[in-house]
This record gives sequence, C-alpha cells and structure tokens, in this order.
Amino acid sequence: MSVQVTRRNFLKASVAGSTAAGMAMSFEEQALLAYQSQPPDQSVAAKARQPLPTGKLGKVSVSRLICGGNLISGFAHSRDLIYVSPLMMRYFTDAKVFETLQLCEANGINTTILRLDENTLRLLKAYWKDHDGKIQWIAQISITENEMAAQIRQAADNGAVGAFTHGGVGDDLFKKGKIDVLGKAVELIKKQGLAAGIAGHALEVPKACEKAGIKPDFYMKTFNSKRYWSAGLAPRNDSVWEETPQETMAFMEEVEVPWIAYKVLGAGAIHPREGFQYAFQNGADFLCAGMFDFQVAEDAEFARSALEKNRLRNRPWSV
Repeated sequence: MSVQVTRRNFLKASVAGSTAAGMAMSFEEQALLAYQSQPPDQSVAAKARQPLPTGKLGKVSVSRLICGGNLISGFAHSRDLIYVSPLMMRYFTDAKVFETLQLCEANGINTTILRLDENTLRLLKAYWKDHDGKIQWIAQISITENEMAAQIRQAADNGAVGAFTHGGVGDDLFKKGKIDVLGKAVELIKKQGLAAGIAGHALEVPKACEKAGIKPDFYMKTFNSKRYWSAGLAPRNDSVWEETPQETMAFMEEVEVPWIAYKVLGAGAIHPREGFQYAFQNGADFLCAGMFDFQVAEDAEFARSALEKNRLRNRPWSV
C-alpha cells in the first residue's frame, strides 16, 4: 500500500525520529509543525459558501473579516527579509489576484481594503468587468494637508464604497498637532457619499480625534496581543505595530464608532485562530487581514468561529 508523502506527514515523521534520537528541530520546523497541528475542522469546505456576519460602516454592509491589500500591493512587512515584498509582487500575478478575490467572495468576504493607485484601479476594473466580481473596495489614501480632494474624488469615481486616511499619515499629523486635517478629510470623504475612516498605528490618533469631536464612520487601529518572539526585539525593525494592546482595548471599549483592527496577526507571526479570537473578544468590530489564496477558506472559518464564541463581550458590537 503506497503512502503519499506530504510536507505535513514528513515533518510529523521527522519529529518522531528526532525525538527518538534526542535531536531538536529547527525553529522554523517547530513553527510550521505548530501551525499545521491546528487545522480547522473538516467541515470547512462545506461551510465555505456560508455568508460571514456583517456590520455597517456608514451605510455600507461589510463582512466582519476584510481582505487586506498589502500582499497584493507588494508592501509585505518582512522584518529584515529584504526579498519578501518583491516575492509578493511576483506571486500575485493578475490571475492570482483575481483568484484570491474570487475565493474571498466564495467564502463570505465581501470587502477588500486596497491602496489607491493605478495598479489597483486596473486590477479592480478588470475583476469587476471580466470576472463578474462583486467585492467591495475601501480605498486607502495618503493625504497631505493641501492635497486630499483629488484622491477622494478618484476613489469615488472608481467604485470605492469607502476611503480612509493611511495609518502612517494619521500618526504624522498627530505628531505635528494637525489632527484637524483628518477631520477635513472625513468631511470630504462623506461629501462623496463614501464611508469615511481614519487609521492610526498610534492610539493617540483616535484619542485625539475623539477629543476634537471628529466623527468618522470608522476607525482603523493596529491591534494584537504582542505575544510573539520578534515583538521583544529592540531596536524595532518592522516587527511591531501595536505597542499598547491593553490601552487600546480599554480606550476603544468606550468609543461608539465602529473600528477595524489591522495587523492582528503581527504580519504572520500569530496564528489566525489566536489572532482573530483575541481581536474580536477584546472589542474589534471588523478585522482586516492580508491573505494568500490558500489561506482564505481557513481564515474565513477561523473568523466565523471567533465571532460565534464572542457574541457576548464587554464592548457592544456595532450593527
């Protein structure tokens, strides 16, 4: 009787052999085995076509799990691995982008967040027209104090249902004491009929917006447990995006505006079963996660499971 050799059963066999021999696995092998030892239940395929729970951002109905766009745009956080972003660009061919978006729709993910640029517009137009795509697009825009209206109009004219100011921009404007610029952007986005959002890595961004009385339709805030190995290294090297998870949790519990948590997996350092559970349990209304095509079905099921487990929680769900 022949036995199919796969990476998974090879590693399991290697573990048994190395244990018997008193040999330790490499860190990478241990991490891969730990990830693969937690597969979703066997009903994932049957559940794939079930819709994900949704909530509202402004007037737009959005799945609680949103497909992130850094991978498609080639801006993968890679710590000190300089080849990762170019690898993403080569992996995500046009065909692979379309396949990934189709898988998202098939698994109940109805919205993606993508940066506003010509390549994004080209891909979305082709996906919607040539592949009968229906996925909604929320545009990430990088405004300046004097240049924002044109980008907002471009997003609206090209089918975006929402737009938000880039997290790095929010951080920078806060440091410069110009939080009012974010308020102006929110007003212009709403005038275009789009859901208006403000993103920030620093918790001071939503804090300052709330204090200033700015009323976005949603916030985006980095959020994860910070419980992964490279989060402890200093100086930082593109490895930490949430320095104060407990403070974020406590502050956002009092905020009535819906919020999307991003960087919930620490750029691939946290298993989605753990990261999604942590974010939903501790107050996030939506999650934005970058996904490869082969991760979509599993991630959707992890999100469903986490949502089911956290129907009741301290912070009320946005509707």
